Amino acid sequence: MRDSYQQRMRAIARAFEQSADGLEAIQARTSTVDAMVIELWQAAAALSWRLESGVAVVAIGGYGRRQLFPCSDLDLLFLLDGSVPEAQVKDSIRRICQEMWDCGIRVSPQTRTLAECDRFAPENAEFTLSLLDHRFVVGDATVHQRLAGNVLPKLLQRDGAAIIARLVEMTLSRHAKYGDTLFHLEPNIKDCPGGLRDAHVCQWLHTLATAAARPPKPSSSDPQARSSSPASSVGSTLHSLHGTRPGTDASERAAENEFAQAENFLYAVRCFLHYRAGRDDNTLDWRAQDEAAALHIGKTSRSSRPIDAAFWMRLYFRHARSIDRRVAQTLDEVPRGKPTLYEKLRQRTGKIADSMFAVRRSRIVLNQPATLIQKPGAPIALRDPASDPEVVLRVFEAMASTGCKLSRETEDRLEPALPMLSSHLEEGPALWNHLRTILNAPYAADSLRSMHALGILELMIPEFHGIDALVIRDAYHRYTVDEHTFVVIQTLHGLASATAEWERRLAGLMKELHHPELLFLAALLHDTGKGRSNGDHAQQSAVLAQGVLARMEIDEYESSLVMHLISNHLEMSAAMRRDIFDAETVRAFAAKAGTPDQLRMLALFTYADIKAVHPDALTPWKAENLWRLYIATSNHLDRTVDEERIHVCGQEGRDTEIIHRITALMPGRVDEIRKYLEGFPQRYLRTRTPAQIAEHYRLTMEFDRQPVQLDFHHTNQISEITLVTPDRKMLFANMAGSLAALGMDIVTADAYSNAQGIVVDSFRFTDRFRTLELNPSEHSRFVKAIRDVMTGATPLERLLEARARSGKRRVQKITVETVIEFDNESSSHSTLLQVIAQDVPGLLRALSITLANHGCNIEVALVDTEGETAIDVFYITRLNRKLDESERSLLRESLLSAIADSLA
Repeated sequence: MRDSYQQRMRAIARAFEQSADGLEAIQARTSTVDAMVIELWQAAAALSWRLESGVAVVAIGGYGRRQLFPCSDLDLLFLLDGSVPEAQVKDSIRRICQEMWDCGIRVSPQTRTLAECDRFAPENAEFTLSLLDHRFVVGDATVHQRLAGNVLPKLLQRDGAAIIARLVEMTLSRHAKYGDTLFHLEPNIKDCPGGLRDAHVCQWLHTLATAAARPPKPSSSDPQARSSSPASSVGSTLHSLHGTRPGTDASERAAENEFAQAENFLYAVRCFLHYRAGRDDNTLDWRAQDEAAALHIGKTSRSSRPIDAAFWMRLYFRHARSIDRRVAQTLDEVPRGKPTLYEKLRQRTGKIADSMFAVRRSRIVLNQPATLIQKPGAPIALRDPASDPEVVLRVFEAMASTGCKLSRETEDRLEPALPMLSSHLEEGPALWNHLRTILNAPYAADSLRSMHALGILELMIPEFHGIDALVIRDAYHRYTVDEHTFVVIQTLHGLASATAEWERRLAGLMKELHHPELLFLAALLHDTGKGRSNGDHAQQSAVLAQGVLARMEIDEYESSLVMHLISNHLEMSAAMRRDIFDAETVRAFAAKAGTPDQLRMLALFTYADIKAVHPDALTPWKAENLWRLYIATSNHLDRTVDEERIHVCGQEGRDTEIIHRITALMPGRVDEIRKYLEGFPQRYLRTRTPAQIAEHYRLTMEFDRQPVQLDFHHTNQISEITLVTPDRKMLFANMAGSLAALGMDIVTADAYSNAQGIVVDSFRFTDRFRTLELNPSEHSRFVKAIRDVMTGATPLERLLEARARSGKRRVQKITVETVIEFDNESSSHSTLLQVIAQDVPGLLRALSITLANHGCNIEVALVDTEGETAIDVFYITRLNRKLDESERSLLRESLLSAIADSLA
């Protein structure tokens, strides 16, 4: 049996390779398993008369739907009618399951009585949902008939409302896990919004609605049975989704066909992923996307012409969008419980006065076509609000201001009306007034998403079509380009309810903007160039934006603000990779930032752009640096630029507030602290709290006992360790090497020194293996291991060799081209070195050793990581001066060699 099953599975796999027909493959496997279950059951029944009656074998879940994917589990229900004790059939069931395991089938068996199937447990709703897909396989058919004809209908009549409520809750929770969007760069095709699980939800809700809408059979002993139950009222409302409305036959058929095509596409993709991985893997990662595109997976017509992976992913998103839209419509139709006070207030404040549409249950419903006033004898003419651009744009204004959604009927009427809308849509100031109203409203992002899904946003801004479901591959971004754009706008509006201190500061900037709609418009257009550019997308986006601004006839001044922001939208992120407290950095950035109003817009946009990359992209440290750069640049624009270095000695009585706060923490040591601060970069004073600086000074007081002082702070997200010690060669390199050898991934780092030659090097890192999180007792050993390396008690090479033997290098998702740049102009006293390279363990140490071998002193180091890209910036000197051209050339060759060795 095992050989026969494996042979059949290989035949199905070969057939899939030829046809890529996922539905055929999963149904073929289902039929094969059916035959095996029947054969095993009949063999077991021949050995035990107990199996002759009272027991049925029922397929449930995916097996019941005849959707057994290549590596899916087998959901098998052994259903008892109660006349046969479970103990008497237990051994037979175990042998059947063991035989199937031996054949390579992962069985998920369950044994239940009919009475147990009649109970709904919210904490185990999955079992009741799996019963909705029941299918008789073998055994006593009368037992299954009792389940299908009596037990389940009774259960769904009684508990239908509770089952629906729990299903909705589970679905919304799953969607939230994925950020409530289907536009992920590496989606899970089963569980992501728009995935196969959502297709199942649509079918389950339809099944529940059909059962609940069916009136219960009256009982002579129960006079109340004739009254409708809560489940039946839920079902009748929900069931209307699947009925045919007047005049919508064609659109219904088109929608059903589109939904079926989307399901078939996902069937093929999931089969491909299972065959590719040899296990139940449902993540469509980049390499899988490349292979799927090359094999034309999911395409009805297959040819030898290669398909670009980005194009293939657009097919995926198109199909996922169809399922996502259907499940959203279905969920929206589920009646909720009694509204909360907040919901009542929102419904009251969200009422809209418009003669062309109404709001019902937070859904916007267009009026039916009406007869136009006409002259006697003229042909009858109808005015359909769905074909009137003025009405349609007012609908989306209402969505943006209230958070209401379109009803399903409204969506169905808008789609076929696109050609008429296109022919009647007027450009110019009127169109800009509508778009401005939408952009300034609190739910602008949701409204824009809906416009985009229906094709209406592209009617207004054709340039946006180029980034529809566009995948830009890097290890940093989570969403497609269009979804990233909407998240940027959503993030900016989210500042209105900011809670974190640094967000409240930015919210204050938002209130100071004279033209907030221009910020939102720039955000909407800032990445449109990615659809047409292989180089500087910011400049390409600016070119496309010029056409939009001209068509909407936005005045020259406002257009210049939008163009400036789009052209320079990457400049603040780039400046944050420099020493933001170096006067030259601030001066150079200020020249690009422009006016104070432009600077405010750029700071707000940069915040939202970084945060919209993925939920963890904007760390508190980055957010604080963004704010500090804004303040420093704002001061520069106001002619109050900070000094490059701290100079306090000989200037008694003129201390700044922060120096007073530091000395107040250690009374009696004012002169020593002032001497300690002398010569540090201003950045050190601005990026550390007074308590941290006082602690660093306290550590210098321990030099006589131990010249290597370490200050370690651990959190489960990002930990920090600071080295305070007299300056000498290889300090930065050895610290970086120690952390890499102990399995830590350095996220950011900085290095400072004062006039006395005291070094303060700080490293922020993540714990790849969660060693420090899971073993708090290891913290002291971790610090000791680093101190031993820094004092020379333990050779660093010993730790690195141990890590090389035990560790396994991470698989690279992308290849980062190495870039080395020198700049002798940005700093008044140092040569600026920027290294962009593949982020691998040990890279920072290799760079630091190379700098030390060339006699370079690291004045300031700023280390950052974006996905798999390391962006390391060093302010270096040699013999207390900048590097000349020959020194830079020699250093470049050595750095390239060191990076190549790290990647080998």
